[in-house]
Amino acid sequence: MTNFIHFPTNFQWGAATAAYQIEGGIHADGKSSSIWDVFAHTPGKIYNGDTGDAACDHYRRWKEDVALMKQLGLKAYRFSLSWPRILPEGVGKPNQAGLDFYSRLIDELLAADILPLATLYHWDLPAVMPGGWLNSATTEAFVEYSAIVAKTLGDRVKNWVTINEPFCASILSYKLGMHAPGLQDPAKALVAAHHLLLAHGLAVPVLRENCPGARVGIALNPGPFYTPTRSRADLAAARHADGELNRWFLDPLYGRGYPADMLNDYVSMGFLPSSRPDFIKPNDFDIIATPTDFLGINYYTRNRVMAGEEIDTNPASVVRLSAPEDNQTEMGWEIFPFGLYETLSRIHWEYKPGEILVTENGASYSDGPDSNGNVHDDRRIGYLKDHIAAIGKAIQAGVPVTGYYLWSLMDNFEWSMGYSQRFGIVYIDFDTQMRYPKDSAFWYRQVIQQNGLTEE
Repeated sequence: MTNFIHFPTNFQWGAATAAYQIEGGIHADGKSSSIWDVFAHTPGKIYNGDTGDAACDHYRRWKEDVALMKQLGLKAYRFSLSWPRILPEGVGKPNQAGLDFYSRLIDELLAADILPLATLYHWDLPAVMPGGWLNSATTEAFVEYSAIVAKTLGDRVKNWVTINEPFCASILSYKLGMHAPGLQDPAKALVAAHHLLLAHGLAVPVLRENCPGARVGIALNPGPFYTPTRSRADLAAARHADGELNRWFLDPLYGRGYPADMLNDYVSMGFLPSSRPDFIKPNDFDIIATPTDFLGINYYTRNRVMAGEEIDTNPASVVRLSAPEDNQTEMGWEIFPFGLYETLSRIHWEYKPGEILVTENGASYSDGPDSNGNVHDDRRIGYLKDHIAAIGKAIQAGVPVTGYYLWSLMDNFEWSMGYSQRFGIVYIDFDTQMRYPKDSAFWYRQVIQQNGLTEE
Protein backbone atom coordinates (compact mmCIF):
# COMPACT_ATOMS: atom_id res chain seq x y z
CA MET A 1 0.00 0.00 0.00
CA THR A 2 1.32 3.45 -0.92
CA ASN A 3 0.51 6.78 0.65
CA PHE A 4 1.38 10.23 -0.72
CA ILE A 5 2.41 12.65 2.00
CA HIS A 6 1.52 16.24 1.08
CA PHE A 7 3.38 19.15 2.63
CA PRO A 8 1.95 22.61 3.36
CA THR A 9 1.80 25.24 0.63
CA ASN A 10 4.96 27.42 0.61
CA PHE A 11 6.94 24.81 2.53
CA GLN A 12 10.63 25.79 2.50
CA TRP A 13 12.40 23.02 0.60
CA GLY A 14 16.10 23.82 0.85
CA ALA A 15 19.63 22.65 1.42
CA ALA A 16 22.26 23.84 3.87
CA THR A 17 25.99 24.55 4.05
CA ALA A 18 28.41 26.36 6.38
CA ALA A 19 31.09 28.89 5.46
CA TYR A 20 34.19 27.12 6.77
CA GLN A 21 33.08 23.82 5.28
CA ILE A 22 32.72 25.05 1.69
CA GLU A 23 34.21 28.47 1.04
CA GLY A 24 37.97 28.03 1.05
CA GLY A 25 39.74 31.32 0.38
CA ILE A 26 41.33 31.09 3.83
CA HIS A 27 42.93 34.56 3.64
CA ALA A 28 41.39 35.87 0.42
CA ASP A 29 40.54 39.57 0.19
CA GLY A 30 41.37 40.46 3.77
CA LYS A 31 39.82 37.53 5.65
CA SER A 32 41.59 36.74 8.93
CA SER A 33 42.03 33.32 10.51
CA SER A 34 39.20 31.70 12.42
CA ILE A 35 39.58 29.35 15.37
CA TRP A 36 38.90 26.55 12.88
CA ASP A 37 41.77 27.66 10.65
CA VAL A 38 44.02 27.43 13.71
CA PHE A 39 42.54 24.14 14.93
CA ALA A 40 42.70 22.45 11.52
CA HIS A 41 46.36 23.40 11.17
CA THR A 42 47.17 21.87 14.57
CA PRO A 43 48.73 18.42 13.99
CA GLY A 44 46.57 15.52 15.06
CA LYS A 45 43.29 17.40 15.33
CA ILE A 46 41.73 16.60 11.93
CA TYR A 47 41.51 13.22 10.21
CA ASN A 48 44.24 12.86 7.57
CA GLY A 49 45.54 16.35 8.37
CA ASP A 50 42.84 17.94 6.23
CA THR A 51 42.06 21.66 6.44
CA GLY A 52 39.39 24.00 5.11
CA ASP A 53 41.93 26.14 3.24
CA ALA A 54 40.38 25.28 -0.13
CA ALA A 55 37.31 23.19 0.78
CA CYS A 56 34.84 23.38 -2.13
CA ASP A 57 36.29 26.67 -3.44
CA HIS A 58 32.81 28.17 -3.08
CA TYR A 59 34.35 31.61 -2.50
CA ARG A 60 35.25 31.63 -6.21
CA ARG A 61 32.64 29.21 -7.57
CA TRP A 62 29.56 30.67 -5.86
CA LYS A 63 27.83 31.60 -9.12
CA GLU A 64 28.25 28.06 -10.46
CA ASP A 65 26.90 26.70 -7.19
CA VAL A 66 23.79 28.92 -7.25
CA ALA A 67 23.13 27.81 -10.84
CA LEU A 68 23.34 24.23 -9.59
CA MET A 69 20.84 25.00 -6.82
CA LYS A 70 18.45 26.43 -9.38
CA GLN A 71 18.88 23.38 -11.61
CA LEU A 72 18.00 21.17 -8.65
CA GLY A 73 14.86 23.17 -7.94
CA LEU A 74 15.78 24.41 -4.46
CA LYS A 75 13.32 26.89 -3.02
CA ALA A 76 15.60 27.95 -0.14
CA TYR A 77 19.27 27.90 0.83
CA ARG A 78 20.72 28.05 4.31
CA PHE A 79 24.31 29.28 4.42
CA SER A 80 26.50 30.81 7.09
CA LEU A 81 28.47 34.04 7.13
CA SER A 82 32.16 33.98 8.00
CA TRP A 83 32.67 36.41 10.89
CA PRO A 84 36.44 36.78 10.18
CA ARG A 85 35.69 37.47 6.51
CA ILE A 86 33.40 40.34 7.48
CA LEU A 87 35.23 41.61 10.58
CA PRO A 88 38.89 40.46 10.40
CA GLU A 89 39.58 41.97 13.83
CA GLY A 90 36.38 40.56 15.29
CA VAL A 91 35.12 44.10 15.89
CA GLY A 92 35.66 47.52 14.37
CA LYS A 93 35.94 48.32 10.69
CA PRO A 94 34.16 45.85 8.38
CA ASN A 95 35.99 44.27 5.47
CA GLN A 96 34.06 45.56 2.46
CA ALA A 97 35.29 42.74 0.24
CA GLY A 98 33.79 40.21 2.64
CA LEU A 99 30.44 41.99 2.77
CA ASP A 100 30.46 42.31 -1.01
CA PHE A 101 30.94 38.56 -1.41
CA TYR A 102 27.80 37.80 0.56
CA SER A 103 25.90 40.61 -1.12
CA ARG A 104 26.64 39.13 -4.56
CA LEU A 105 25.71 35.66 -3.36
CA ILE A 106 22.38 36.89 -1.98
CA ASP A 107 21.57 38.81 -5.16
CA GLU A 108 22.25 35.70 -7.22
CA LEU A 109 20.04 33.58 -4.95
CA LEU A 110 17.16 36.05 -5.23
CA ALA A 111 17.56 36.20 -9.01
CA ALA A 112 17.23 32.40 -9.01
CA ASP A 113 14.08 32.70 -6.83
CA ILE A 114 15.82 30.98 -3.92
CA LEU A 115 15.04 32.16 -0.38
CA PRO A 116 18.21 32.99 1.59
CA LEU A 117 18.43 31.84 5.24
CA ALA A 118 21.62 33.23 6.78
CA THR A 119 23.34 31.80 9.86
CA LEU A 120 25.46 34.35 11.70
CA TYR A 121 27.62 31.89 13.62
CA HIS A 122 28.49 28.39 12.45
CA TRP A 123 31.59 28.04 14.64
CA ASP A 124 34.24 30.06 12.76
CA LEU A 125 35.01 32.64 15.45
CA PRO A 126 37.78 35.12 14.56
CA ALA A 127 40.96 33.75 16.11
CA VAL A 128 41.93 37.22 17.31
CA MET A 129 39.08 37.28 19.86
CA PRO A 130 40.83 36.93 23.25
CA GLY A 131 39.47 34.04 25.28
CA GLY A 132 36.90 33.02 22.68
CA TRP A 133 33.48 32.26 24.17
CA LEU A 134 34.95 32.24 27.68
CA ASN A 135 35.16 36.03 27.45
CA SER A 136 31.93 38.00 27.84
CA ALA A 137 33.41 40.58 25.44
CA THR A 138 32.89 38.03 22.64
CA THR A 139 29.17 38.20 23.37
CA GLU A 140 29.24 41.97 22.94
CA ALA A 141 31.30 41.64 19.75
CA PHE A 142 28.72 39.23 18.33
CA VAL A 143 26.03 41.87 18.79
CA GLU A 144 28.19 44.40 16.91
CA TYR A 145 28.77 41.87 14.13
CA SER A 146 25.02 41.11 13.96
CA ALA A 147 24.17 44.80 13.59
CA ILE A 148 26.68 45.32 10.76
CA VAL A 149 25.44 42.30 8.84
CA ALA A 150 21.76 43.20 9.30
CA LYS A 151 22.32 46.80 8.19
CA THR A 152 24.18 45.66 5.08
CA LEU A 153 22.25 42.58 4.01
CA GLY A 154 18.91 42.98 5.81
CA ASP A 155 17.27 44.73 2.86
CA ARG A 156 17.34 41.34 1.09
CA VAL A 157 17.76 38.70 3.82
CA LYS A 158 14.79 38.42 6.16
CA ASN A 159 15.44 34.98 7.68
CA TRP A 160 18.24 34.63 10.23
CA VAL A 161 19.71 31.91 12.45
CA THR A 162 21.84 33.47 15.19
CA ILE A 163 23.90 30.52 16.49
CA ASN A 164 24.23 27.02 15.07
CA GLU A 165 24.30 24.22 17.65
CA PRO A 166 25.57 25.97 20.80
CA PHE A 167 26.01 22.47 22.28
CA CYS A 168 28.75 21.74 19.75
CA ALA A 169 30.31 25.19 20.10
CA SER A 170 30.56 24.68 23.88
CA ILE A 171 30.44 21.04 25.02
CA LEU A 172 32.23 19.49 22.02
CA SER A 173 34.62 22.43 21.80
CA TYR A 174 35.45 23.30 25.41
CA LYS A 175 34.68 20.08 27.31
CA LEU A 176 35.50 17.23 24.92
CA GLY A 177 38.10 19.02 22.77
CA MET A 178 36.69 17.56 19.54
CA HIS A 179 36.06 20.96 17.94
CA ALA A 180 37.90 24.28 17.94
CA PRO A 181 39.37 25.63 20.15
CA GLY A 182 39.93 22.09 21.46
CA LEU A 183 39.82 22.58 25.23
CA GLN A 184 38.93 19.81 27.70
CA ASP A 185 37.52 21.67 30.68
CA PRO A 186 33.89 20.95 31.66
CA ALA A 187 33.62 24.06 33.82
CA LYS A 188 34.75 26.30 30.97
CA ALA A 189 32.32 24.57 28.62
CA LEU A 190 29.42 25.77 30.78
CA VAL A 191 30.75 29.34 30.65
CA ALA A 192 31.02 29.12 26.85
CA ALA A 193 27.50 27.72 26.58
CA HIS A 194 26.11 30.57 28.65
CA HIS A 195 27.85 33.23 26.59
CA LEU A 196 26.63 31.63 23.35
CA LEU A 197 23.03 31.64 24.58
CA LEU A 198 23.42 35.20 25.81
CA ALA A 199 24.85 36.29 22.45
CA HIS A 200 21.80 34.81 20.76
CA GLY A 201 19.37 36.62 23.04
CA LEU A 202 21.15 39.95 22.65
CA ALA A 203 21.34 39.63 18.85
CA VAL A 204 17.62 38.98 18.28
CA PRO A 205 16.38 42.56 18.89
CA VAL A 206 19.43 43.99 17.09
CA LEU A 207 18.61 41.99 13.98
CA ARG A 208 14.99 43.13 14.12
CA GLU A 209 15.98 46.76 14.63
CA ASN A 210 18.32 46.80 11.65
CA CYS A 211 16.33 44.51 9.36
CA PRO A 212 12.63 45.42 9.09
CA GLY A 213 10.57 42.26 8.80
CA ALA A 214 13.34 40.03 10.16
CA ARG A 215 12.44 36.49 11.18
CA VAL A 216 14.96 35.23 13.73
CA GLY A 217 15.69 31.89 15.36
CA ILE A 218 18.45 29.66 16.69
CA ALA A 219 19.43 26.14 15.54
CA LEU A 220 19.87 23.36 18.11
CA ASN A 221 20.79 19.69 17.67
CA PRO A 222 18.41 17.90 20.06
CA GLY A 223 17.63 14.22 19.99
CA PRO A 224 15.98 11.43 22.00
CA PHE A 225 17.77 9.14 24.45
CA TYR A 226 17.14 5.42 24.63
CA THR A 227 18.40 2.91 27.20
CA PRO A 228 18.78 -0.88 26.96
CA THR A 229 16.80 -1.35 30.20
CA ARG A 230 14.36 0.62 32.34
CA SER A 231 16.56 0.20 35.40
CA ARG A 232 16.95 3.11 37.78
CA ALA A 233 20.64 3.38 36.85
CA ASP A 234 20.08 3.46 33.08
CA LEU A 235 17.29 6.01 33.42
CA ALA A 236 19.56 8.18 35.59
CA ALA A 237 22.19 8.08 32.84
CA ALA A 238 19.60 9.07 30.22
CA ARG A 239 18.34 11.92 32.41
CA HIS A 240 21.80 13.47 32.73
CA ALA A 241 22.68 12.99 29.05
CA ASP A 242 19.35 14.47 27.99
CA GLY A 243 19.96 17.40 30.30
CA GLU A 244 23.36 18.14 28.80
CA LEU A 245 22.31 17.90 25.13
CA ASN A 246 18.68 19.02 25.19
CA ARG A 247 17.35 20.73 28.29
CA TRP A 248 20.45 22.83 29.11
CA PHE A 249 19.77 24.79 25.91
CA LEU A 250 16.01 24.46 25.39
CA ASP A 251 14.96 25.35 28.94
CA PRO A 252 16.63 28.79 29.12
CA LEU A 253 15.57 29.65 25.57
CA TYR A 254 11.96 29.15 26.60
CA GLY A 255 12.03 31.02 29.88
CA ARG A 256 12.81 28.25 32.35
CA GLY A 257 16.42 29.02 33.19
CA TYR A 258 18.82 26.11 33.53
CA PRO A 259 17.25 22.82 34.69
CA ALA A 260 17.54 22.38 38.47
CA ASP A 261 18.63 18.74 38.25
CA MET A 262 21.53 19.65 35.96
CA LEU A 263 22.61 22.54 38.17
CA ASN A 264 22.70 20.09 41.09
CA ASP A 265 24.70 17.62 39.00
CA TYR A 266 27.26 20.22 37.95
CA VAL A 267 27.66 21.57 41.48
CA SER A 268 28.12 18.04 42.87
CA MET A 269 30.71 17.30 40.19
CA GLY A 270 32.63 20.50 40.91
CA PHE A 271 31.94 22.06 37.50
CA LEU A 272 29.99 24.94 39.08
CA PRO A 273 30.75 26.58 42.43
CA SER A 274 27.05 27.07 43.10
CA SER A 275 23.72 26.99 41.30
CA ARG A 276 24.15 30.70 40.56
CA PRO A 277 27.78 31.11 39.44
CA ASP A 278 29.31 34.54 38.88
CA PHE A 279 29.20 34.32 35.08
CA ILE A 280 25.38 34.38 35.21
CA LYS A 281 24.43 38.04 35.59
CA PRO A 282 21.08 39.50 36.67
CA ASN A 283 18.60 39.53 33.75
CA ASP A 284 20.67 37.07 31.69
CA PHE A 285 17.83 34.56 31.58
CA ASP A 286 15.37 37.24 30.47
CA ILE A 287 17.74 38.10 27.61
CA ILE A 288 18.29 34.47 26.60
CA ALA A 289 14.51 33.89 26.54
CA THR A 290 13.87 36.79 24.12
CA PRO A 291 11.00 35.48 21.93
CA THR A 292 12.02 34.18 18.52
CA ASP A 293 10.09 33.56 15.32
CA PHE A 294 11.16 29.95 14.84
CA LEU A 295 13.37 27.20 16.24
CA GLY A 296 15.81 25.37 13.99
CA ILE A 297 16.26 21.65 14.60
CA ASN A 298 19.27 19.71 13.29
CA TYR A 299 18.67 15.96 13.49
CA TYR A 300 20.72 12.97 12.31
CA THR A 301 20.25 10.10 14.77
CA ARG A 302 19.07 9.04 18.22
CA ASN A 303 21.28 8.53 21.29
CA ARG A 304 21.61 5.16 23.03
CA VAL A 305 23.12 5.23 26.51
CA MET A 306 23.46 3.12 29.62
CA ALA A 307 24.75 3.67 33.13
CA GLY A 308 28.46 3.48 33.80
CA GLU A 309 29.89 1.80 36.88
CA GLU A 310 30.06 5.05 38.87
CA ILE A 311 26.51 6.28 38.19
CA ASP A 312 25.62 6.22 41.91
CA THR A 313 28.28 8.81 42.74
CA ASN A 314 28.89 10.50 39.38
CA PRO A 315 25.87 11.68 37.33
CA ALA A 316 28.05 11.88 34.21
CA SER A 317 28.95 8.17 34.35
CA VAL A 318 27.21 7.52 31.06
CA VAL A 319 28.21 4.90 28.48
CA ARG A 320 27.29 5.69 24.89
CA LEU A 321 26.31 2.63 22.87
CA SER A 322 27.37 2.10 19.26
CA ALA A 323 24.87 1.90 16.44
CA PRO A 324 23.96 -1.54 15.10
CA GLU A 325 26.44 -2.49 12.37
CA ASP A 326 23.65 -3.27 9.91
CA ASN A 327 21.83 0.03 10.43
CA GLN A 328 24.20 2.96 10.32
CA THR A 329 25.60 5.57 7.97
CA GLU A 330 29.31 5.82 7.25
CA MET A 331 29.62 8.25 10.19
CA GLY A 332 28.61 5.32 12.39
CA TRP A 333 25.31 6.99 13.23
CA GLU A 334 22.22 4.85 13.59
CA ILE A 335 19.46 5.38 11.04
CA PHE A 336 16.42 6.15 13.17
CA PRO A 337 13.84 8.35 11.42
CA PHE A 338 11.25 7.93 14.18
CA GLY A 339 13.64 9.91 16.38
CA LEU A 340 13.02 12.96 14.20
CA TYR A 341 9.25 12.61 14.61
CA GLU A 342 9.80 12.11 18.33
CA THR A 343 12.07 15.15 18.66
CA LEU A 344 9.77 17.47 16.73
CA SER A 345 6.77 16.31 18.74
CA ARG A 346 8.49 16.62 22.10
CA ILE A 347 9.71 20.14 21.40
CA HIS A 348 6.31 21.21 20.08
CA TRP A 349 4.40 19.93 23.10
CA GLU A 350 6.96 20.84 25.79
CA TYR A 351 8.23 24.21 24.56
CA LYS A 352 5.65 25.32 21.98
CA PRO A 353 7.80 27.31 19.54
CA GLY A 354 5.46 29.03 17.11
CA GLU A 355 7.31 27.59 14.14
CA ILE A 356 9.95 24.89 13.60
CA LEU A 357 12.41 24.51 10.74
CA VAL A 358 14.40 21.33 10.22
CA THR A 359 17.62 23.19 9.50
CA GLU A 360 19.84 20.12 8.98
CA ASN A 361 19.23 16.45 8.20
CA GLY A 362 21.21 14.08 6.05
CA ALA A 363 23.51 11.08 5.79
CA SER A 364 27.15 10.36 4.96
CA TYR A 365 27.81 7.85 2.19
CA SER A 366 30.93 7.83 0.01
CA ASP A 367 29.39 6.73 -3.33
CA GLY A 368 31.33 8.37 -6.15
CA PRO A 369 30.80 8.98 -9.87
CA ASP A 370 30.88 6.09 -12.34
CA SER A 371 32.51 6.29 -15.77
CA ASN A 372 29.59 8.40 -17.00
CA GLY A 373 29.74 10.83 -14.09
CA ASN A 374 26.62 9.43 -12.42
CA VAL A 375 26.53 8.91 -8.65
CA HIS A 376 24.13 6.21 -7.50
CA ASP A 377 23.51 6.87 -3.81
CA ASP A 378 20.41 4.79 -3.10
CA ARG A 379 21.22 4.51 0.60
CA ARG A 380 21.07 8.31 0.97
CA ILE A 381 17.77 8.42 -0.89
CA GLY A 382 16.36 5.82 1.50
CA TYR A 383 17.56 7.81 4.52
CA LEU A 384 16.11 11.07 3.22
CA LYS A 385 12.82 9.51 2.19
CA ASP A 386 12.20 8.04 5.64
CA HIS A 387 13.15 11.23 7.49
CA ILE A 388 11.10 13.52 5.27
CA ALA A 389 8.16 11.14 5.75
CA ALA A 390 8.66 11.44 9.53
CA ILE A 391 8.41 15.23 9.21
CA GLY A 392 5.22 14.87 7.19
CA LYS A 393 3.70 12.72 9.91
CA ALA A 394 4.71 15.26 12.56
CA ILE A 395 2.99 18.00 10.57
CA GLN A 396 -0.13 15.84 10.31
CA ALA A 397 -0.01 15.47 14.11
CA GLY A 398 -0.05 19.25 14.52
CA VAL A 399 3.66 20.14 14.76
CA PRO A 400 4.23 23.51 12.98
CA VAL A 401 7.17 22.53 10.75
CA THR A 402 7.47 25.01 7.89
CA GLY A 403 10.72 24.02 6.19
CA TYR A 404 13.34 21.36 5.56
CA TYR A 405 16.99 22.11 4.81
CA LEU A 406 18.83 19.00 3.68
CA TRP A 407 22.43 18.61 4.87
CA SER A 408 24.20 19.11 2.68
CA LEU A 409 24.09 20.73 -0.72
CA MET A 410 27.57 19.43 -1.46
CA ASP A 411 30.28 17.22 -0.02
CA ASN A 412 32.52 19.39 2.15
CA PHE A 413 34.99 19.64 5.02
CA GLU A 414 33.29 17.61 7.74
CA TRP A 415 34.97 19.21 10.75
CA SER A 416 37.20 16.77 12.67
CA MET A 417 36.54 14.11 10.02
CA GLY A 418 38.06 16.25 7.26
CA TYR A 419 37.07 15.14 3.77
CA SER A 420 36.54 11.49 4.76
CA GLN A 421 32.77 11.86 5.13
CA ARG A 422 30.44 12.92 2.31
CA PHE A 423 27.01 14.31 3.21
CA GLY A 424 26.30 16.13 -0.06
CA ILE A 425 23.67 15.52 -2.70
CA VAL A 426 26.34 16.94 -5.03
CA TYR A 427 29.63 15.04 -5.23
CA ILE A 428 32.76 17.20 -5.08
CA ASP A 429 36.02 16.01 -6.62
CA PHE A 430 38.31 17.91 -4.29
CA ASP A 431 41.27 17.59 -6.70
CA THR A 432 39.49 19.15 -9.69
CA GLN A 433 36.55 20.90 -7.91
CA MET A 434 34.20 19.29 -10.41
CA ARG A 435 30.58 19.04 -9.22
CA TYR A 436 28.52 15.90 -9.89
CA PRO A 437 24.86 15.93 -8.82
CA LYS A 438 24.03 12.57 -7.26
CA ASP A 439 20.88 10.52 -7.83
CA SER A 440 19.68 11.89 -4.48
CA ALA A 441 19.82 15.43 -5.90
CA PHE A 442 17.45 14.54 -8.73
CA TRP A 443 15.23 12.56 -6.35
CA TYR A 444 15.05 15.60 -4.05
CA ARG A 445 14.19 17.82 -7.00
CA GLN A 446 11.16 15.61 -7.65
CA VAL A 447 10.11 15.81 -3.99
CA ILE A 448 10.24 19.60 -4.22
CA GLN A 449 8.29 19.67 -7.47
CA GLN A 450 5.60 17.42 -6.00
CA ASN A 451 5.69 19.19 -2.60
CA GLY A 452 5.68 15.77 -1.00
CA LEU A 453 6.61 12.14 -1.46
CA THR A 454 5.14 8.69 -1.70
CA GLU A 455 5.60 6.43 1.30
CA GLU A 456 5.49 2.71 0.60
